Amino acid sequence: MQKKQSMAIPSFFRTPKPKPFNYIPRYYDEQKENLEERIRSIEMEMGVKEGDAYRPTIRKGQMSNYFRRKQKRMQKNSNIRLVVIILILLLISYFLFFF
Repeated sequence: MQKKQSMAIPSFFRTPKPKPFNYIPRYYDEQKENLEERIRSIEMEMGVKEGDAYRPTIRKGQMSNYFRRKQKRMQKNSNIRLVVIILILLLISYFLFFF
C-alpha cells in the first residue's frame, strides 16, 4: 500500500503562537553608582582594603572632554591644511603670471 500524501491547506483563522524570547531588563541607578564610587574612594583614602576592588579607568566626563579635544585638533588641522593650499595656489599663480 502506498501512503496518501495530504496537501497542506493554509488556515486563515488559526494564528501562529508567539515565539518566546529571553529579555532581561536592565536598570541603571545613577545615584547608587555615584554613592558606590564615593564609598570606594573614601575607603581607598582611609586605607581600608576589601580585596581587589574594581577601579574604573575612565573618569566621569572624560569622554566628553575627549570629543572636545578631538574636535579642536581637527579644526586646527583643517586650518593648517587651508593655509598650505592657499600658499601653494599663490605660488603657482606667481609662477604662471611672472615667469
